[in-house]
This record gives sequence, structure tokens and C-alpha cells, in this order.
Amino acid sequence: MADFGFLPCLGKPVMEFADRVLKCMDCGAEFVFTAGEQLFFHDKQFKNDPKHCKQCKAKRVRGGSRVRPETRTTCSQCGEPTTVPFKPTQGRPVLCRVCFKQQKTAVQPAQEANVKQDEDSNLLVESKPEAESMGDPIPEPS
Repeated sequence: MADFGFLPCLGKPVMEFADRVLKCMDCGAEFVFTAGEQLFFHDKQFKNDPKHCKQCKAKRVRGGSRVRPETRTTCSQCGEPTTVPFKPTQGRPVLCRVCFKQQKTAVQPAQEANVKQDEDSNLLVESKPEAESMGDPIPEPS
């Protein structure tokens, strides 16, 4: 008699799959990861289980807005309480909207001053401020 514990053509053991209940990363609802879906994931050699329920997956495909976790923190510059759409990492400053906009507008004119347009070739050439130069220029050979 044939041994039904192995696939006859491949000689590999047959995987047994059972329905599993998983939790959606977006909405937090529980959804069923069926045995058929698990077999599909196994056949395609996917390593990770699905992270989103079918409704949230469909919303992502349609281009629905993604729900981001809001983190409450204090602004590193002004000290006001604020919320940010990411988890802050230690050692990096976190700015509120007002301070972020102020910093962004202060950086843009400085960047624009460093970029000059070469009139002859219409190429953008970036010039570095004197403070960033690497020291004395190398003298040209005589």
C-alpha cells in the first residue's frame, strides 16, 4: 500500500495546516488565517504570517489612509507638549509643528545660498561655505 504521509512525486512529508486566529496590525481586529491560505503561503515560500485583515488589506490597495500611532512627547526646542506620528528614538530631537516649520524655513534659504547656477553651462554647482572647507588649499607646483 502507498504511504499517504508523503507526497508521491516529491517524497517530502505532507504539512498539516489548521486555521489560526491572528490580530490585524491596523485595526486590531482578529481574523482567521485559514489552512488553505497557510498552504498558499507555504507553497510560495512566504516566511511571515499576514499582518492585516482582508478589509484593511483592501483599504491599503485602494489607497486608504494609513492609521499611524500617535506618540505624546515634549518638543526638544520649546518644551511644549506635542504628539508626533512616530516613536521617537533616544538621542534625536523631537520638534512640535511650529518649531519644525521654523527650522525648515531657516534651512531652506541656507541651502539655496549654497547652490549657484553656472551661467555658461546651465548646470547647478554647489559651493561650500568657508567654515566647511578642509583647511589650507594645496599650493600649485611651480
